[in-house]
Amino acid sequence: MTLKERVSNKLENLREYVGYLRGYRSCTIDELKRDHTLKGAVERYLQLSAECVIDIAEIMISELGLRKPEEYKESIDILGEAGVIPNDFAYYFSPLAGFRNILVHEYTKVDLSEVHRHLQKDLDDFEKFSRYIIDYLNNLA
Repeated sequence: MTLKERVSNKLENLREYVGYLRGYRSCTIDELKRDHTLKGAVERYLQLSAECVIDIAEIMISELGLRKPEEYKESIDILGEAGVIPNDFAYYFSPLAGFRNILVHEYTKVDLSEVHRHLQKDLDDFEKFSRYIIDYLNNLA
């Protein structure tokens, strides 16, 4: 499978998960507190979306021969350093990896206001990340 094919598969998954999250964007923090099914769905799709971003970063790093990250957050930063995505966007977006770690490993400490904030702000950022990656891949031709 080529780099474009591997990344395109992950981008398609990301687009699907962000689409699901858009359906929940109007929910309030109180609704997340009351409805555990809603809370679980939002948390899971945010986690899967973040994992797609990290997977894409790791694929790009490996295929482009970039330096190896020591932690997930660094994967996004490396893409910025290499000019795959704008450096300022990488700096802004890389804390997403830390939020993903909280969702995966510290589920008892998940702050619903943080979940809600990510639901409100990250969806456009996921799409922006996707556009940057697509633009970069198209310029590799």
